[in-house]
Amino acid sequence: MKSKKNLTRFTYENAAFEGWRLCISRGGTTFTKYFPDKKFGGPRKALDAAEKALQILKGLLESTAKVRGKLSPTTIKKSESLLSKL
Repeated sequence: MKSKKNLTRFTYENAAFEGWRLCISRGGTTFTKYFPDKKFGGPRKALDAAEKALQILKGLLESTAKVRGKLSPTTIKKSESLLSKL
């Protein structure tokens, strides 16, 4: 499987982590979440979960107003909370 925009595949022969990393930057803030294959039951299921999370996060970030070009602290907390629940 190949990496996609905002989703990077990590597969190393000698590493403890294999899975997908979601990384998106908006309004001066970067959000990162890892989706390991072991937790989600394989690479395809981990990718599906990462794509779903990315879609939800993009919707939240694009629908909020920015304050002086930056995300508001409330939006940042909502986004981090959303990622921690997934």
